[in-house]
Amino acid sequence: MKYNTLGNTGLLVSEICLGTMTFATAEGMWKPIAGVGQELADRLLKASFDAGVNFVDTADIYSHGESEKVLAQAIENLGIARKDIVIATKAFGRVGPGRNDVGASRGHLMDAVEASLKRLRTDYIDLYQIHGADSVTPVEETLRALDTLVSQGKVRYIGCSNWYAWQLMKALGISKANNLASLDTLQAYYSIAGRDLEREIVPLLKDQRTGLLVWSPLAGGILSGKFSRENQKPGDSRRSAFDFPLVDKERAWRVLDVLRPVADAHKTGVATVALAWVLAKPFVTSVIVGAKRLEQLEQNLAAAGLELTADEIAKLDEASALPPEYPGWMLAVQNQNRLADIPRKF
Repeated sequence: MKYNTLGNTGLLVSEICLGTMTFATAEGMWKPIAGVGQELADRLLKASFDAGVNFVDTADIYSHGESEKVLAQAIENLGIARKDIVIATKAFGRVGPGRNDVGASRGHLMDAVEASLKRLRTDYIDLYQIHGADSVTPVEETLRALDTLVSQGKVRYIGCSNWYAWQLMKALGISKANNLASLDTLQAYYSIAGRDLEREIVPLLKDQRTGLLVWSPLAGGILSGKFSRENQKPGDSRRSAFDFPLVDKERAWRVLDVLRPVADAHKTGVATVALAWVLAKPFVTSVIVGAKRLEQLEQNLAAAGLELTADEIAKLDEASALPPEYPGWMLAVQNQNRLADIPRKF
């Protein structure tokens, strides 16, 4: 297992993070997603921890807070020291019927962090993330609330999830100008079947040295090896019941056509290769993997030890390349000779 710094900080996290959206049971939208009881959760965490994973991710809305509780119990059951595990959780989604039981306002965040601390049975949260961009609350209010939580020691690092590039850059500028705690990470969807992040967000992350935590690196299961042009709705896949995240299916089939021979060459599964491709990207801090079976987790963990050749990565890059989009293609033309005669700085 390799370890990376959490953005521009000194905290080391494993390149694979155990996602706990599958932990606990619940009705409604969580029914097809979750379902992992305490005993299996203990086994999944143990297998991850034994493989070198020191990073776990949850959220207050996962199974209506029950995911945090199951994670806390698993940590206790396994006797893992608090200092040896990095816990990330999130707030933003609706957690109650009240008008202020949702969003990124100061009022809601102060209530939400206390509730998460109680469910997680801990005095502090390593990484506290705003789960979505709030269209009502001014970002200044959110950042000042997060800064307060950092000052109080209830939160050690802060991040966001599912934000536009301009929103993240605005927040970073506000924090710098006002000497507030700065967002250290962005948690975002990225996979070989969905590379939209590379247009605007990845250049920003590189420039600002902000960490990237990848969710759904298997595109909601399309890259699990169960799906194909011929079998687009396998009965044993969560995505067949919950078609998310949005994916260009025809593009995904083309990518799978290239993934399968690479997987065969390494005598491994399609999912392992798809994860290894993401891990090979230098701007990725950690890849969040979830599982409902131990074998599924082991297949995901195997990606950490899979080294793809330069030729294999090139073929996968070509098969999954984004179509040209303005102003990217214009800037490429204008700058094609700009750096030709000077030494590279980075």
